[in-house]
Amino acid sequence: MSKIHVKKGDTVMVINGKYRGARGKVLDVSPSEGKVIVEGVNIVTKHVKPRKMGEPGGIIKAEAAMYADKVQVVCPKCGRPTRVGHDINAKGNKVRVCKKADCGAQFE
Repeated sequence: MSKIHVKKGDTVMVINGKYRGARGKVLDVSPSEGKVIVEGVNIVTKHVKPRKMGEPGGIIKAEAAMYADKVQVVCPKCGRPTRVGHDINAKGNKVRVCKKADCGAQFE
């Protein structure tokens, strides 16, 4: 298993590819694949077969997984995409922090 710099619920910005510049909330994280699913980003069409009697099938639009290295966490304080650092807070817990020189805000 590998570690990923984003967590479920983080607001991220896409920094590479077709959806570059788009912001969204992380819906799901898959550390084994190194991928994330971001709300409103990487939309694909899926052909869905009806599962039960009377249930309609058809074509739906859904978010697909994308590589986690294509996204950066957006700092809640300064609102800019940033790398994530780690620090020990006053209670002795490890927290994630903004790496921007003029910010340094803690996440969660």
